[in-house]
Amino acid sequence: MKQNQIIKIYGTDFKENTKILLDKCALASRIGDRDRLIGIKPNLVCAVPAMYGATTHPEIVSGIIEYLQENRFSNIVIAEGSWVGDRTEEAFEYCGYNALSRQYGVPLIDTQKDTWHEEDCGGMKLAITDTASEIDFLINVPVLKGHCQTKMTCALKNLKGLIPNREKSRFHRLGLHKPIAHLQKAIRQDFIVCDHICGDLDFEEGGNPVVKNCIMACVDPVMLDSYACFLLGYTPDDVPYVRLAEQLGVGSADLGLAEIISLTEDEEPSQGEIRRRILEVSYAVEEVDSCSACYASLIGALEQLKSEGLLSALDTRIGIGQGMRGKSGKLGIGNCTSKFDFCIGGCPPDEETICRKLREYIHAEKT
Repeated sequence: MKQNQIIKIYGTDFKENTKILLDKCALASRIGDRDRLIGIKPNLVCAVPAMYGATTHPEIVSGIIEYLQENRFSNIVIAEGSWVGDRTEEAFEYCGYNALSRQYGVPLIDTQKDTWHEEDCGGMKLAITDTASEIDFLINVPVLKGHCQTKMTCALKNLKGLIPNREKSRFHRLGLHKPIAHLQKAIRQDFIVCDHICGDLDFEEGGNPVVKNCIMACVDPVMLDSYACFLLGYTPDDVPYVRLAEQLGVGSADLGLAEIISLTEDEEPSQGEIRRRILEVSYAVEEVDSCSACYASLIGALEQLKSEGLLSALDTRIGIGQGMRGKSGKLGIGNCTSKFDFCIGGCPPDEETICRKLREYIHAEKT
């Protein structure tokens, strides 16, 4: 497989299609030594089954494992850490990975519980889990989907699951884009199998899946993310970490150099297929360095209030994010806004709680 190629396959037999794709890419030859520790990194951001558009389909990982084992690779682990606010062990169970681990004898590593160390990542010191450094060959298995803060998430951002929770929180304080780009200098993606089966085009936690039934393979994470931007109607400049990673020498964002190959004849996804529901409610939010889980819960609650005709009744913008710590205000979400007059606490608070409390706030203001 060439550095500039993106190879894709369509269909609903996800496990078999994954094996066909890996065979076409000659993955076994790329790995080489059968004794190397192979790490498989899915996206299990939260305990939501893959059909909802948030997490990596276990059938894809099954296909990867079967392909590897059939080619006499046996030193395999699955490593992941869910986002802050969810527990990886619950995601392993609800997303079908405990069953997969038992079936193939492949251990699961919860990187939320892993030890970690600091590394110089292209001039930026970041905390990396020890497992990430021990893996000899990393197969990244992201979901191509929307993100409520960075617009899009795919190969580059998926590596956040290999840093400790404390660092995930710090990434948000740093603005996400720069640390995501620099993280690539410490953790190398050797091969990428992208789940483009039914990613939610707006939210990283799923809920509104858009069916594409596509699986893609690539070795350049920057090129794949640039292509993901194209499919969602963005450019690499709309998602700054893609361009920053290119500037750091991680890969190329120039789709003019890409060779996109489809192994099947299914229709190509159209550019700009996205609803961007976030924009319809984000005007009500004043956000500074918020964590994804907290922000996503708020946006979901605001959508519900909008559908009930209550959103327009809010008399102030809602504060959220780590940048609100110690500050005062009228209405805030999460523990970071504890000094606000009306604070809906939690780290993160769930969508249902936010919605209920905001209704109470609106009704109180009306009376």
